[in-house]
Amino acid sequence: MIKSMTGFGNAGWENEEYMIHVEVKSLNSKFLDLSIRSPRQFSDKELEIRNLVQSVLERGKVSLSIEFLAKKSSDLPVVINEELFKTYYSKFESLAKSVGNESVELFKLALQAPSVISNTNAEQRDTEAEWEIVKKVIVDAVANCDEFRKDEGRVLEQKLSENIEAIASGLASVKAEEGARKEKIQKRIKNHFQEWLDENSFDANRFEQELIYYFEKLDITEELVRLDTHLKYFAKTLKEDSNQGKKLGFISQEIGREINTIGSKANDAGIQRHVILMKDELEKIKEQSMNVI
Repeated sequence: MIKSMTGFGNAGWENEEYMIHVEVKSLNSKFLDLSIRSPRQFSDKELEIRNLVQSVLERGKVSLSIEFLAKKSSDLPVVINEELFKTYYSKFESLAKSVGNESVELFKLALQAPSVISNTNAEQRDTEAEWEIVKKVIVDAVANCDEFRKDEGRVLEQKLSENIEAIASGLASVKAEEGARKEKIQKRIKNHFQEWLDENSFDANRFEQELIYYFEKLDITEELVRLDTHLKYFAKTLKEDSNQGKKLGFISQEIGREINTIGSKANDAGIQRHVILMKDELEKIKEQSMNVI
């Protein structure tokens, strides 16, 4: 079963003290590209968060956001030094009067002054207990995102299977027309050269060798066999465990190589129509497989 790199998951937790919400979004990427937005009190937990995410969401451009709200004012994640604020405000007010300026921004200036607002330290808050709760919510959100990816993967698998079946149908049509193509080539050669052979002497052995070489250049039997093998391998890989995205990409490249060779060697209008249809389905496969983990 394959998984998509497109996913979304969220989870929340709430009691009388805290409200926590975690949201995870993911898009396709060659590697795990993780961005984290979290409250400052959990900034030292970034490595642990990365490990939690990477253990489940192996690849993709992933963004994770953590919202942590303390409901009680005593649990604010910052400390306001009221005495220092009043000192700054009084000083700014005195300076403003000394220059004849009645500024309405004194409150904002005093609040933003150095050391007026500072983060709550570890002794004042039990951040480890809070982190354990947040971590459980992160695990749930990541798990929900992974389930979303699995659901998207099932849809992707169905589409890719349909595309492969369409190419296989085109291959069957090419095989059905291959016999008629060979007959047309033989007839064309015979009509073009019969009169010349009757009127000119030639080396029969050399001529036979040239004909064999010519037919070998036009023969597409090996390409048909290889294409059939690649299609079956692609379908088999779809049913295997996850992390098959890169392998599916490699197989699709080989499928494209055989389809192109068949089109160039066949030199037949009927077969070319089937080749064009197979190429169209292959482009859909390449685009969709880029989103497979």
